[in-house]
Parts: sequence; C-alpha cells; structure tokens
Amino acid sequence: MRHTLHWSLLALILILTGLGIAYYKHSRLGFPLHSNMVEEAWTVQGRLQMRAGSGPIRVEFQLPSATPGLGRLRESFISRGYGLAVEEVGNDRVAHWTVRRASGQQSLFYQAVFYRDSFTEFTAPQPPFPPVPELPEPYATAMQSIIDDVRRQSADVASFTTELLARINSAVPSEEMALFNSHPEYRGHPVRLARLLLSGARIPTEQINGFRLVDTDRRAQPERLLAVHNQRSWILFDPTAGQRGLPERFLIWWLGDRPAVDVEGATLVGLDWSVRKNELGALDLAEQRAAMQDSRIANMSLSRLPLQTQAVYAVLLLVPIGAFIMVLMRNVVGLPSFGTFMPVLIALAFRETGLLAGLVLFSIVIAVGLSIRFYLEKLQLLLVPRLTAVLIVVVILMVLLSQLSHRLGWEVGLSVGLFPMVILAMVIERMSIVWEERGAVDALKESAGSALIAALAYYVMALDAVQHLVFVFPELLLIVLGLTIVMGRYSGYRISELIRFRKLAAQQ
Repeated sequence: MRHTLHWSLLALILILTGLGIAYYKHSRLGFPLHSNMVEEAWTVQGRLQMRAGSGPIRVEFQLPSATPGLGRLRESFISRGYGLAVEEVGNDRVAHWTVRRASGQQSLFYQAVFYRDSFTEFTAPQPPFPPVPELPEPYATAMQSIIDDVRRQSADVASFTTELLARINSAVPSEEMALFNSHPEYRGHPVRLARLLLSGARIPTEQINGFRLVDTDRRAQPERLLAVHNQRSWILFDPTAGQRGLPERFLIWWLGDRPAVDVEGATLVGLDWSVRKNELGALDLAEQRAAMQDSRIANMSLSRLPLQTQAVYAVLLLVPIGAFIMVLMRNVVGLPSFGTFMPVLIALAFRETGLLAGLVLFSIVIAVGLSIRFYLEKLQLLLVPRLTAVLIVVVILMVLLSQLSHRLGWEVGLSVGLFPMVILAMVIERMSIVWEERGAVDALKESAGSALIAALAYYVMALDAVQHLVFVFPELLLIVLGLTIVMGRYSGYRISELIRFRKLAAQQ
C-alpha cells in the first residue's frame, strides 16, 4: 500500500508540475502552442522638429503609460548629441532631452512597439474631490441648471456622465448647453467641457490622451478620452460617441490636459505621429516579452542557446516521446521488438530518409547483413570480432546502396549513410541469435514488431505540433515521465494476449 501511494503521488506531482509550468508559460508569457502562430504588433513613432538658436535646449516629452489590453515590448530613442533621462513618477513617464548648445534644425525621435497583453491594467491614483469652479454669470447659473437636470435623470456617476455627454453632443442642445458650446474655450472640446461640468458636480475626472492603433498611411492624430472616478475605480468614456469603456486598440499615451511636449531654448516646429501595424512570430514575441519581465522560467528557454545546440536538442527531446510510444506498444499492446530503445533510434533515422524509403533500406540492409552473419557463424568467430565484422559489412552495404542510389538518381538513398551503423549491426546480431534459439518465426515477428514500432514512433515524432511543443515546452517531458511511471506499474492483460486468448475467454 505504501509503495502504491508513493509512486502514485510521484507520478501525480510530475504531471501537475509539467502542466503547471507549461500553462504559466502559455497563459502568462504568451508562448504559443503552434509553430505558425503570429500576433499583431504596432509600432508608434513620435518625431519632434525644432529650430534652435545657439544656447541650451531642454525638452520634456510625455511617454506612454499602461494601457489595458496592450503591453510595451520595447522602446527606442534617437537623439544624437542629446542627453536622455527617463523619469517615472507614479503613472507618468517623461523623457528629458537636454543639450548644452545646438543650432539650426533639430530632430528627436521616440519609437515603441506594442502588443496585445490581457494582463495590463489601467492604473492611476484616486484623485480628491474637485472644487466647484467659480464661473461668472450667466455661466454659473447655466452650469448649476445642467447639473441639477442631469442628476434627476441619473442614478450614479457612470449614468450621470453618460447623460451629460449625450447633452454635450446633442444636435439640438438646451439653451444652457448652447451657452457653453458657443464659448471659444469649450467649442470643439467635449472633454474640457465635460470636465468643467463634472467638477461642478464634485466628480473627479481625468483627461486621457492616446491613439487608435489603426494601420493607415496618413499621419496619426492623438485623441482624447474622458475618465471619471466613482470612488472605487476609473470609468472611461469616448467623449464624442458617449460610449463607456476603452475603445478597441486604443493606446493610452499620457494623462492630463498638458501638452505632449514642452520645449525650452528652441522653437517647436512640428510634432508628427505615425502608427504602423506589423506581425511578429508568437514565439519571438513571447521571448522578448519574457526577457522584459526577467522571467526565470523563460531564462531557461532553449531558444536562447546557440543554434547548433538548439538543433541537437530539437532531436534529442523527441527521444522520450518515441520511448513512451515504445512503452505503450510493448506493455499495453504487446508487440515484440529487438531491445528496448532500438526501434526509437531507427525511427530517428527515418527522419532523414522518410518512412517508406527508410523501411525499404532498413529491410535490405538487415536481410543482406543477416545472410552474411549466418556465413560468419560457420567461421566460429568470437563475439567481439564477429560484431566488428558485421559492422564493417553494414558500412560496406550502406556505401554500395548510396552509390547505386546515386547512379539511379534516387536522392533518398543517399541518406542511408545516416542510419546508426552500430544499431543496425546490433539488430542483425540480435535477430540472428533469436533465429537460432527460437526459430525464424520469432525472429521475423520481432523484426516486424520493431519496424512497426519504429514507424509509429517516426509518425508521432515527425508531427510539427509535437516537435514544437517539446522544444518550446520541454517541461512537458515531466508529464511523459509521470505517465511512464504509471505504465511501469501496469500488470494487466496486453491487447495481443486478449486477442490470442479470446476463444478461451468466450468459453468462460
């Protein structure tokens, strides 16, 4: 009972650990489950053009903050000759460019790449209740009338804001609202007007500036959203449409009504924005994202190894998959085979030649080699010299087959040299021993069983999904290990035995 509990817990821990790590890498870090997956990414660029005199220049440029649904992959600054410092205070990020002396036209660039990230949240400190604006008449009376009328037709902060925006954007506004709409400070600025009226109702607000991530050839223009706080969380509104929530693919750049850039010592000539959509491989994106998060699990990714080492592990990680198939075919199905891992190694050789050609070449080499092995038996050689002789014969056979294939124009035959020579020699030796001890029938059965297992293992290991999963999620081998331990305790009937004794079972 104790041993059963021990191996059961061990297998369960291994399986859950493998699943947990793989789930974390996929759901949190974004490692893809398919090799051909791509994800959308957007490159946003801000270009500042200035005309400088001959003195020092100071530039403050607002940088993008956290946006729900979007994450920043990387950012770069192009500012030749300028000093750069990035200041982060709470939710605000500001780039400070400085130079002691500059003259003529000056250009500064900021570029950042963004991707979808469901874990990013909008965070901003809870503001205090704003004071009621002091307006001259008749604006003060008009503001109070609008607030009282909206309050009667709303139930909370969200509905109050929705109703107020509807009145601001109404095609037929009331006299009080028309008074504000005609004021030059608020005409065409629904966010500014909404914040003024919401302050009269003592509702905290914030202006959000950003861009819609739409691939277009035209220059992008920043848009403004309205955020109100209901003492629990921020609620975002599109001030023009009056819709609640953050618009799809909207990138929050900076908060507040201050300008995006502030220049001292030079004249700002222009600030151009551009947005470009591109696609990144999901695996590359996940690697870069994990590097930014400095994830310890991602630091162990095989993709960070040299390319030659990656190629080795890409094949090596498939061996446990083939070995587990071997376990199933031997312990559950009951297929006979030569040795324990010989069919798996043969399946790896099939990856170079293809399944059908590999089986044909394998059969030819084994048949000819077995005939020569029986001839060597008559010479009564010792074990080691006999195996060496078989190995030499195998090499000669592979050379001859390659030459014949080349003359006939069959390129697949040239891959026969990649067969594991020692494995073929051992198969020939093992098959000859079984032939002598148990007869030709058992030898042929084990040979056919080895070929069938090798073919099945090759088919599974050749699947692109399997190759991708074991390389990107090598922790899945813990699941294979746990299942192997479970199969190691299997003592029931094999499928071949059930077929063999089916008549006896029917009589009972």
